[in-house]
Amino acid sequence: ETPGSVVIVGGGLAGAKAAEALREQGYAGSVVLLTAEDELPYERPPLSKAYLAGKDEFEKAVVHPEEWYAEHDVDLRRGAEVTRIDRDADEVALADGSRVHYGALVLATGAEPRSLPIPGADSALTLRTRADSDRIRETFGEGKRLVVIGAGWIGLEVAAAAREAGTDVVVLESAELPLLAVLGPEMGEVFAQLHREHGVDLQI
Repeated sequence: ETPGSVVIVGGGLAGAKAAEALREQGYAGSVVLLTAEDELPYERPPLSKAYLAGKDEFEKAVVHPEEWYAEHDVDLRRGAEVTRIDRDADEVALADGSRVHYGALVLATGAEPRSLPIPGADSALTLRTRADSDRIRETFGEGKRLVVIGAGWIGLEVAAAAREAGTDVVVLESAELPLLAVLGPEMGEVFAQLHREHGVDLQI
């Protein structure tokens, strides 16, 4: 049975594309897209790449322009943080106390950055949103020093953008090589050498 309404939670690429797919497939019911951020739904990868490096405007990461949502009868609600799912009532509760009923619920919330369970870790910067990327970029520049914990894809991309801006960068990695688990030792060594050649102090 086709639900009378669909609520999508998440303002990333998956959430925006879920709304798009519903309309393209002829779904005529209510579509509500809830995002905790005040931004239009946007892609996350540029946050550690071209946008972080200052090469692209944020608008290039936006999935659909604002008018698209009205034109396709998608109720986009920004600044709408979902705090609870009430499965008995088929509702989601929002931080402002309001509730939204759903016939079907799509969770497109993505992942959360891992934090370190050590003293002082709450003062470290993480990368998840546009605001996070802006804060990290503010640390870039000649005479500034950035320590990146973790030599995964995002850590290395942040390190590369920071070095390009003249920042002194130290990358701390607990494994024997960067990206070891996903690329193996041969390619891990290539990435280690590449970043060292660009002035990154890679400590493993």
